[in-house]
Amino acid sequence: MVQTNPAITVEPAGPAMSILTSEADVARGVEALRRICPHMAMIAETCGVPALRWREPGFGGLVSTITAQQVSTSAANAIRGKLRAVVDPITPEGLMAMRDEDLRACGYSAGKIKTLRAIASAILAGDLPIDRLGEMPVTEAHASLVKVHGIGPWTAEVWLMFCVGVQDVFAPGDLALQEGAKLAMGLETRPSAKEVALIAERWSPWRAVAARMLWAYYSHVKKRAGVVTS
Repeated sequence: MVQTNPAITVEPAGPAMSILTSEADVARGVEALRRICPHMAMIAETCGVPALRWREPGFGGLVSTITAQQVSTSAANAIRGKLRAVVDPITPEGLMAMRDEDLRACGYSAGKIKTLRAIASAILAGDLPIDRLGEMPVTEAHASLVKVHGIGPWTAEVWLMFCVGVQDVFAPGDLALQEGAKLAMGLETRPSAKEVALIAERWSPWRAVAARMLWAYYSHVKKRAGVVTS
């Protein structure tokens, strides 16, 4: 997944969010999407049911999401491994006890160190109730996250999608989702974040499943045809 400056696409404030907890939940979403969208039906026929791709919840998952920004998967895994060798489990208290030079030795940039400290401080101060975000309406949880320095919409959306399991959230600023939509829908140009956010509205209340399907289709086409150009 590649990030840009995404537009926010979440449901209006209301009841607590629906959560994907199993592969069966994803399969139900795929079946629902197949019935309402021919493009999703084509992806399902081509790629089947995508994986849940559950990630560590809470602070540890947010650290992992920040770690993965703008670096390769192998680099992110190496950085996470070095961090866990120093502090495991990763807690706000443990991270705040580390020196900047220790975090730099793990592979974190100055900007990411500042962000991780801001997140840890917000949690310890009670300003970011990370353990209760899954009980809130999506817009409230999203707003709580992006108030913290360094957490942008893409980070919030990806964390909500994979570390909480939110069923109806999308990451329109993700370039792979934009490219996946272009390929699946036969568009001449890659849609912008705003354009793909509007497209994704038709997939509600299963937008997180649609995102998984688009990522799977994008990966499928890349493997089949080589590098995909924008």
